[in-house]
Amino acid sequence: MQGSWQTKEQLVKLLTKLVEHASITGSQGEIALGKYLYYLLKEQKYFKKNPDFLQLHPVNNGRSFVTALVKQGDTNETVVLLNHFDVVDVTDYGDLTSLSFQPLKLTNVLKARSSQLPEQVREDLESGEWLFGRGTMDMKAGLAVQLTMVERAINGDFKGNLLLVSVPDEEVNSAGMISAVPVLDELKQRFGLTYKACINSEPMFAKYPEDQNYYIYTGSIGKVLASFYCSGIETHAGEPFSGLNANLLLSELNRLLELNPDFCEQEGVEISPPPTSLKMKDLKEEYSVQIPHTSISMYNMFIMNGSISDLHCKLLQVVKEAALNVEEFYKKRSQHYHKLISFSPLDLKVKVLTFMELLQIAKKKYGEKAIERRIRELLLKSGAEDERDLSTRIVAELAGLCKEYGAMIVLFYSPPYYPSVSSKGNAMIQKTVEYMTAYAEANYQIELKQQNYFPGLCDLSFVQLNDNGKAVSQLTANMPLYGNGYSLPLSEMQRLNIPILNIGPVGRDPHKWTERLHIPYAFEILPELLSIAIKTIFEGEK
Repeated sequence: MQGSWQTKEQLVKLLTKLVEHASITGSQGEIALGKYLYYLLKEQKYFKKNPDFLQLHPVNNGRSFVTALVKQGDTNETVVLLNHFDVVDVTDYGDLTSLSFQPLKLTNVLKARSSQLPEQVREDLESGEWLFGRGTMDMKAGLAVQLTMVERAINGDFKGNLLLVSVPDEEVNSAGMISAVPVLDELKQRFGLTYKACINSEPMFAKYPEDQNYYIYTGSIGKVLASFYCSGIETHAGEPFSGLNANLLLSELNRLLELNPDFCEQEGVEISPPPTSLKMKDLKEEYSVQIPHTSISMYNMFIMNGSISDLHCKLLQVVKEAALNVEEFYKKRSQHYHKLISFSPLDLKVKVLTFMELLQIAKKKYGEKAIERRIRELLLKSGAEDERDLSTRIVAELAGLCKEYGAMIVLFYSPPYYPSVSSKGNAMIQKTVEYMTAYAEANYQIELKQQNYFPGLCDLSFVQLNDNGKAVSQLTANMPLYGNGYSLPLSEMQRLNIPILNIGPVGRDPHKWTERLHIPYAFEILPELLSIAIKTIFEGEK
């Protein structure tokens, strides 16, 4: 068919232009790319005739997201095509950093260095079928193919409407998608749309090294960022038994939590990854011989079918175990040291609190208005401070007001939170998957394997909510920033409740300097599979 984004060559050119926008989350390039997409679509005759169907919506910090609606006659049935255009930073590229957003040049330069590359990377490079560069895989190829679908919709290929939603900030806080959810709800009312499905085009994620399987996803895994504020007892390094090093508390927590399979969930053959630390440090700002008496750690916790309440209870149990272990450790070490020198050790007790409990203690001691004023002052002074650091500062402020409790570990939650979502039981989605699977086998000799959860986190998490938000209440009650600069559009998510599907390209090494995209699959096979999926949703083809 005729068009600007239909052939493999056209799509490689489009992808190259998209990648050349260095749209690192929080950068000027991210701001620029949202506007570029808007004006790129504005050049289409369809949107010149229907300007109300193309909109640029503000997010924050100058960023924006794009919605582009293509309507077919009087039908209300609509498929939402979702993508993000931000990328992670490029510090991992080293001396190739200047080429990280120039995929054609980078790929050619790597050919001259092929002997220095890992075997799998070298084989892909030498095949001539892979394009390297930040964002090629995650996820500007998916964006490019969705633009192909927009052009096909304009040409009348589908019996229903398409609504493209392209957002920033998926890689950090999903601020783009969180802003887009109320707009999706508003557009639904404004244009009388019925959302049949929301299709994302995140790339396939390998389940293990050298995984050659092809995947299609009918859901997306959830994430909780469990955080632990550890408050020890300050002392001089020359008198270590007169205090408690907060790093000891942190170390024991890490020993119990890191890679702990007890937190893994299993559904069929799918197993969620175990927890791993995303941040761990003491909060001492300068060198001195005072021991670090405050520290913080944050753990990535994946959720599939498990409840927030169960996870919260399991985490709390680990904290209590860590506290008892540290008390016992301190006791044994002090007894051993006592054999060398006579001294009076502390009667050490480590208190375990949730943020909600700490907040109530502080309010009871100082008054509710005084505590709320302190928190407001912290928020006003925060500026562009990272949301995780700001959460820690609020907890540290309250813990500092309650020093009479001595050593403590406070369990709280930091942004972002991604709800677990799935449409595995949806008949329409299942029929679409079955038809696509058969089509891929018959036409391309490819076996598509259905997975219940996309494992890499994505913005699909925010288009469903099936429990009135009750499952997240325990989480949000222990999240210092919830309602103080961070929140989720829970009522809109519940109203949307769109069946979901992820159909994306084949790539390798997301978030690595060897990130690359398989061009033949992305720009020859994927457009047809995505088109078939859309038609099946609209027409119920068998």
